[in-house]
Amino acid sequence: MSVRHFLTLQDLDSSELGFLIQRAIELKTMLGRGQTHEIMRGKTLGMIFEKSSTRTRVSFEVAMTQFGGASIFLSPRDTQLGRGEPIEDSARVLSRMVDAIMIRTFAHDTVEAFASHSRVPVINALTDDFHPCQLLADMQTYVEHRGSIQGKKVVWIGDGNNMCNSYINAARQFDFELVVACPDGFEPRKDLVADNSDRVSIERDPAVAVAGSHLVVTDVWASMGQEEEQSARVRAFSDYQVSPALMDRADSQALFMHCLPAHRGEEVSHDMLDDPRAVVWDEAENRLHAQKALLEFLVTRSGEKNL
Repeated sequence: MSVRHFLTLQDLDSSELGFLIQRAIELKTMLGRGQTHEIMRGKTLGMIFEKSSTRTRVSFEVAMTQFGGASIFLSPRDTQLGRGEPIEDSARVLSRMVDAIMIRTFAHDTVEAFASHSRVPVINALTDDFHPCQLLADMQTYVEHRGSIQGKKVVWIGDGNNMCNSYINAARQFDFELVVACPDGFEPRKDLVADNSDRVSIERDPAVAVAGSHLVVTDVWASMGQEEEQSARVRAFSDYQVSPALMDRADSQALFMHCLPAHRGEEVSHDMLDDPRAVVWDEAENRLHAQKALLEFLVTRSGEKNL
């Protein structure tokens, strides 16, 4: 039976993604009621981190603990990955010992190569190109607060980074309109925009972009690995800060999200995260529940749909 991986949102179809969102909400409710669900007892998740993390590491470790399983943290300093062992060889070895592997790294090619040589599901926990696990949490959060996102207008403000690329994939998979407000030279991947031109557009003016929108999303101006560009990026993005005043141009029921950590005073005003339209704390918590649903789907269903 074929192994299912989760490297981008495109690895699952729309019905499977919809199922995951509803299952994440169910698992969250079960946890709140004190119901145990140790479906991963005796199973282990290998966690490879080449980039630092707070929410990703904690959410995956806690997910496995709540499922009755175990997790192993692996960094380049502690393994042969940091000493030049080929990705393919690491995948062949690790996948004979653990039941799933999540990878947080730089090049997206790394997770693709790892998955192609792995016997067990591989999860992309962030690359420079995509961050699909965050999108599961974001979609869950929207559904919890406002219901289906199908047909809604979503606005991305800021850098066309890995989160923005994943929002483009989400626009296709969850069927919503996406407007990307970014400065010239900071657009998302051109191939993704072209492939989804029926629902994705670029708008330079954030005030114009957010008009009538149902969800506004942003991220830091300088991602991990871009710290040397910080000063130049602050100048380039100075007009792309999300504030309560900007949100006032959106729909009256609009929500604001940020994957965190946020730099108050830069991509968000100092008071934006405290605005009642901001659901960032629910969004952060939902990383746990969405990833539990994903792990359950990939590991226990062995690639079969259970819809």
